[in-house]
Amino acid sequence: MEKDKQIWLYDTTLRDGAQREGISLSLEDKLSIAHKLDSMGVSFIEGGWPGANPKDVQFFWKLKEEPLTQAEIVAFCSTRRPHKKASEDKMLQAILSAGTRWVTIFGKSWDLHVTEGLKTTLEENLAMIKDTIEYLQSQGRKVIYDAEHWFDGYKHNPKYALTTLKTAMDAGAQWLVLCDTNGGTLPHEINQIVRDVVDKLNINLEDSSQPQLGIHTHNDSGTAVANALSGVQQGVKMVQGTINGYGERCGNANLCTIIPNLQLKMGYHCVESEELTKLSQTSRSISEIVNEAPDFHAPFVGRSAFAHKGGIHVSAVQKNPLTYEHIAPETIGNVRRIVISDQSGLSNVLAKASSFGIELNKSDPACRQILEKIKELENQGYQFEAAEASFELLMLEALGKRQSRFTLKGFQVHCDILQERMPSQNALATIKVEVNQKEILEVGEGNGPVSALDGALRKALINFYPSIANFHLTNYKVRILDGGAGTSAKTRVLIESSNGVSRWTTLGVSTNILEASYEAIVDAIEYGLILELDPQKVVTCLS
Repeated sequence: MEKDKQIWLYDTTLRDGAQREGISLSLEDKLSIAHKLDSMGVSFIEGGWPGANPKDVQFFWKLKEEPLTQAEIVAFCSTRRPHKKASEDKMLQAILSAGTRWVTIFGKSWDLHVTEGLKTTLEENLAMIKDTIEYLQSQGRKVIYDAEHWFDGYKHNPKYALTTLKTAMDAGAQWLVLCDTNGGTLPHEINQIVRDVVDKLNINLEDSSQPQLGIHTHNDSGTAVANALSGVQQGVKMVQGTINGYGERCGNANLCTIIPNLQLKMGYHCVESEELTKLSQTSRSISEIVNEAPDFHAPFVGRSAFAHKGGIHVSAVQKNPLTYEHIAPETIGNVRRIVISDQSGLSNVLAKASSFGIELNKSDPACRQILEKIKELENQGYQFEAAEASFELLMLEALGKRQSRFTLKGFQVHCDILQERMPSQNALATIKVEVNQKEILEVGEGNGPVSALDGALRKALINFYPSIANFHLTNYKVRILDGGAGTSAKTRVLIESSNGVSRWTTLGVSTNILEASYEAIVDAIEYGLILELDPQKVVTCLS
């Protein structure tokens, strides 16, 4: 790969990403994410600000016991305090104690922040940048200088902003990173300003021994990814961002979008091809770790990124994927999905059946029966594009292959509504089912009617199907389909289940929310049992 085509990825999920509202990472979370990023080939991983909190101190020490294989771990800090020697600043001593080879220091580029934020002079800010970088260099550290609020600073006072950058460059920083900290800059502005920096500071983009440029963008204007790509087009060699675009306010540049765009569309090299195939799984795994729902519609890595719903689309994609796919999903570890809905044609049914290992012929009457059944049920409120496990069960039933494992004889649910809420269980369900010609009566308790019903059904079936103990409900969603009907409205229930290896979603529809929930629970258990009997099917329903 040509040197000018190499892009260094700098991930700041563990610091900047963790500033997203609602995200709180434990020490174990941070370690797990760091190793996933390392496995994916990220060049630099910013671990946090040692000294800012005990957790970040522990992270850097713990990582010495569990070292990364190829990525550089980076400590993050600001320039020294005003009117204080860098060598005497305890904040910088904590950075050195982290023991990293690379340190990222951020400094002020915008004169407004110097006078209003730091309450110091423009000259003192330059001294802070110079003294801090030179001190860290003298201690054997390599320095990445993040020019905070660079683009805003340049737009308000270009001469001073350039002087701050020149100061960092002369002090020995290896990287000069231009930050759009407020996220208000647009791509055409990025293009012009980066060109100005290269020209006015005489930066040699071809000489890797000289300081090189990086870019750090935020998404407040919805252009963080576009801004980062614009910077690369003008010679930037380092791109900073986060997995899934996590970050403060509207987030940071999303590396899950930037990496494939750079590597697959623009001809740059970010990671090895086999590492690129880990992108989708890394995105989803980290979303689980930070306890944020994955964005199904995210570019490249989203579950719906290569989903095809319209019958014409499905037919065309099966003939040639290029008709409706801009890249091969496998290159970034994603998969093509055929979605079933009332807009489906026979092509959808055949393709979806094939993905489940069920081979159908277009002339098979079952195809038309399945299609008509789908459209009939979706007219009643069912939505199989969100519940593929229920759709497979529907297909098996149409083909006469759905095994009846038990028969419901009836159930009752009783709820206690207490004036003062107590942390105890307050719902009781009684259920009678027939299994292998034996009637079983069981009672289950729960913190709500659905929990109690689920518990009672499991107790009734566990002796016949012990693997049910491995099934767990991971998500439960309710949607009112016809709000105008008030309390008599029809309800759709979606249940997501897991056996620890794969996930599957089932649904139920009824004017009675408990009946809808029961229908979804039964489908979930039946489908889980199918997976237990045929582990190879796990690949069709991974989250």
